[in-house]
Amino acid sequence: MAATRQDREWETNLTYWTQEEEKLYARWQAAYDAGGTQQLERLAKQGKKPARVLIRQLIDPNTEFLELSRGAGFGIGYDQAADVPGAGLVTGLGRVHGNWVMIIANDSRVKAGAYFPINCKKHLRAQDIADQCGIPCVYIADSAGAFLPLQDRIFPGRGGFGRFFYNMTRMSAKGLKQYTLSTGGNTAGGAYTVYLACESVMIDGMSYSFLGGPPMVKSAIGEDVTMEDLGGARVHTGISGGADHIVGSQDEGIAKLRELLSFEPRQSLSIQRRVAVPPILGSEHIYKMLPKDIYRGINVREVIKAIADGSEFSEYKHDYAPGRGDSIVCGRMHLKGLPVGIVASNGIGVIFVEAARKSIEWVIRCCTEKIPLLYIQNSPGYMIGTQEEYAGIGKYGSGMVRAAACARVPKIQWVIGPDHGAANYGMCGRAYDPHFIFNTMRGRTSVMSGRNAGTILTTLERANARRQGKEMDEEAARDFEQMMIEKYSAEAHPFHLEARLYHDGTIPFREARETLAAAFEVSLLKPIPETHFGNFKF
Repeated sequence: MAATRQDREWETNLTYWTQEEEKLYARWQAAYDAGGTQQLERLAKQGKKPARVLIRQLIDPNTEFLELSRGAGFGIGYDQAADVPGAGLVTGLGRVHGNWVMIIANDSRVKAGAYFPINCKKHLRAQDIADQCGIPCVYIADSAGAFLPLQDRIFPGRGGFGRFFYNMTRMSAKGLKQYTLSTGGNTAGGAYTVYLACESVMIDGMSYSFLGGPPMVKSAIGEDVTMEDLGGARVHTGISGGADHIVGSQDEGIAKLRELLSFEPRQSLSIQRRVAVPPILGSEHIYKMLPKDIYRGINVREVIKAIADGSEFSEYKHDYAPGRGDSIVCGRMHLKGLPVGIVASNGIGVIFVEAARKSIEWVIRCCTEKIPLLYIQNSPGYMIGTQEEYAGIGKYGSGMVRAAACARVPKIQWVIGPDHGAANYGMCGRAYDPHFIFNTMRGRTSVMSGRNAGTILTTLERANARRQGKEMDEEAARDFEQMMIEKYSAEAHPFHLEARLYHDGTIPFREARETLAAAFEVSLLKPIPETHFGNFKF
């Protein structure tokens, strides 16, 4: 039987997105291989294993580690380092004795684990997630401390090095335990990761913790002392009391962490979960039906069915305002047994008044019923023009913003297409504190598309030239427009965004169901509070 036009198009889409995701896997591999074989050999000589190997030993057998922001730090462009692979940290969520924990591990293969500004941002983001979700933190610490040439961007600010320890103390005060395994040096402020932990483990002959190392001691007070005698494991477990447990190797240290974590109270969900059912439509369906042209319209219901239990989706107001109301699709599904409310951009994604009104209603209902929200973002923005302004697009668009900001149920944003302008706000972008944001290779986040930016900025350049009594050269205008298109398109790319931690990871379509379900599970460990929206304008 001859292939239909749709069959051919779907195969083209499948091939395209599969190839795009190969770039994602290559980016991950660059983070995994930071420093190459030379750094692995260096660790081996010290009796050390890479951070991800230690994490695999720590978490329960046959469970997954949900690693976050593997693409952080690439192409940042510090004068001293164009790339800081993975931001020199491994962060993510894993189960230990059945409980979820946040793991923050220094990758000492990257600049000896020193903290650049992006490292600080990644560390703080992991702590924020742990705090928001109400789970303990485990630190696998091996860091040279702040990267001194950039100290003015690391040391003094609220988003810098010192905030780590503020967060540790505040979470500990809330009952969210902080555990540290020191696997190397922890100097100056980094020493507080050992001292402030609820329980800390040091390795004999491998771990060191001190406010000033031997060279600084010699310089400051003229004392000659070895690292071991100044701040080794025996000093802090036997003399200063700054650490709690001494072990003989990294393997013993991981075993001790598992022992300590075995006393954590058993976690439970704040919402009822039913038995999970696989989707009838699999992830391959997403690859096929999402056009490679990011700005082409989609039927988002097909995406939802590919991740929903049994491919079942109960839609809210399906027939409301045909052609306008369905530019956002709302409804319920189960995701690996968890009930989830959906707010999803549909078609070409432009949000009309009717769709905005519907989504506000739906968010309020989900908050009233304490159902978590998944925002599936594929919108270039709100509809503009006289008709829409008179109908209240500003009022109802801002209502979506208020709903996203005030909703106290767990919220996750999943970007599968355009993510521009105020639609980023109304669909719960980073500024609205969703528990997680996950991007895809199809996602594009910026104030506007490259094409629109090129047109608008070129128009402004022409106007500026005319004010000076000149006419812009047409070839120069085309070059300028193309330059702006390329600039905005590059800055909207998920790799650019993840490198700067504007989302929590770019995920393949085939991993979306598992990743989103795990993120919702962690987000539902705390009781859901009541939501108060303030004064809506209806």
